[in-house]
Amino acid sequence: MFEKNLLKNKVILITGGGTGLGKSMAMRFAELGASLVIASRRKDVITKTTDQIKEIGSEALGLQCDVRNIDQVQSMVHDTLTHFDKIDILINNAAGNFISPTEMLTPGGFKAVVDIVLIGTFNCSLTVGKEMIKQKNGNILNIVTTYAWTGSGYVVPSASAKAGVLAMTRSLAVEWAKYNIRTN
Repeated sequence: MFEKNLLKNKVILITGGGTGLGKSMAMRFAELGASLVIASRRKDVITKTTDQIKEIGSEALGLQCDVRNIDQVQSMVHDTLTHFDKIDILINNAAGNFISPTEMLTPGGFKAVVDIVLIGTFNCSLTVGKEMIKQKNGNILNIVTTYAWTGSGYVVPSASAKAGVLAMTRSLAVEWAKYNIRTN
């Protein structure tokens, strides 16, 4: 369906890229010729995924990063730019969630999910966005879920954070369009 080299010469940074949806996207982008940066908190999954991407024939850089920590995010972006000179696409995929009746939630449990999903997405969008503004080009894809619009029982922290990401996405789309940055 897609041309084999559709993403040739594109550099894609995926947070939460070592497993699940992030890994699946990374593998498909590699098949389409992209160079990839895989970021995750867990070094073992980064290594495994980057090795698999290299087997496909694409260039891959694995970077350990906790998106909740702005210093680690800034380091991740610096290392990406040092290696590839640019970032064409950022995919904010890092997430956390657990099922719990709301009355059983602790403030720490709520904060942990919101910090990964909302604060992490902000940290990465801001840091990469500043570089994309300099480049006058870029694409940011933020992963949300249907309950960002509707809410849902037993996932209040994630639903709240994803709704925030949805509002941030819409706001940045308006604000950064003048820099040729598309935010979805």
